[in-house]
Amino acid sequence: MWGQAQFEESRHQLHKQPLVGQWKALASATTEQELQFSELPGKDCSTGDENQSMAQLNVSRLRSSSVEIREKGSEFLKEELRRALKELKLKDEECERLSKVREQLEQELEELTASLFEEAHKMVREANTKQAASEKQLREARGKIDMLQAEVTALKTLVITSTPSSPNRELHPQLQSPSKTAFRKGHGRNKSTSSAVVTATNQNTPSESVGSEFKEVDSILFAEFQAWKEFPSLDKSCQFLERIYQEDVGPCLDFTKHELSELVQAAVEQNTLTIEPVATQTLPVVKVSAIECGGPKKCALSGLSRACRHRIKLGDSGNYYYISPSCRARITAVCNFFTYIRYIQQGLVRQDVELMYWEIMRLRKEMALAKLGYYSSEM
Repeated sequence: MWGQAQFEESRHQLHKQPLVGQWKALASATTEQELQFSELPGKDCSTGDENQSMAQLNVSRLRSSSVEIREKGSEFLKEELRRALKELKLKDEECERLSKVREQLEQELEELTASLFEEAHKMVREANTKQAASEKQLREARGKIDMLQAEVTALKTLVITSTPSSPNRELHPQLQSPSKTAFRKGHGRNKSTSSAVVTATNQNTPSESVGSEFKEVDSILFAEFQAWKEFPSLDKSCQFLERIYQEDVGPCLDFTKHELSELVQAAVEQNTLTIEPVATQTLPVVKVSAIECGGPKKCALSGLSRACRHRIKLGDSGNYYYISPSCRARITAVCNFFTYIRYIQQGLVRQDVELMYWEIMRLRKEMALAKLGYYSSEM
């Protein structure tokens, strides 16, 4: 028909025309062609109306399909966008969590490093302190060993049993000349254990009488000494030492300055007392007041004005206390007693039990005389 032939001719003309500009979608091009076809005049009005209706129907279908495609594409893109945003949020949360973990680990590492350095410095300080203390103890131990070796050598020389052909005059004072039997004692710079090695052992008088003096063993005292001799110790709670503490040691070391008297007794018991002559030593700087320590003309123990030719030091303290001759005699008598019983405890005195007993009684006699105020002019 004419309308169909015209439509085909128009389509060929459209194909022959050059395309200028950008490419358009297939749906829009078809729509424009159908619009052009609908505008073409036709000889048959009924056929034109039918074609026009078909063209409009196709256009509406194309439009509806393109809208549906756009909607589906938009929904798909929105879904992808939501998924991407969700994943991005999860990754942000994971990054934040990892960042917090890293900060926590860094803080713990810093604290651990600081604690390790502090512990290391503490260990070094403790090691240095222990090393210094050990070196000090080693020096003190070596000094004590040298002192004890000298004492043992002197004691062994003095306690050798004499023979009739060559008697030991130190063990038998009656064989000595009157000029040599004079009262001789002295401390110098010796500790309480070595202050009177000679006086503690070189006058072991025998049980026989000397001159006009007679002696008789007290059975109670001798029994107490024998019981102590079985298990010798310096524990003042035993019956033998308890009696001597009450009757001799306590009263002999009971001075006017009671607090200082207790310190002196503790130093004698612990073997840490030192007595020095004042004239041969340069006076050190005294840490306490002159009234407490006394002075060359004032005794620190009695508090009386006396000419003090000696001073004492208690342990490792830097304080020196000036003492009168009477106080020195009392302290020396107690030191001699403790020196002798320490030698017995250590097994250095190898004599008959009765001779040991009489030597202890002689030392008790010295303490008794000293506490009554008797002392040698050499003090």
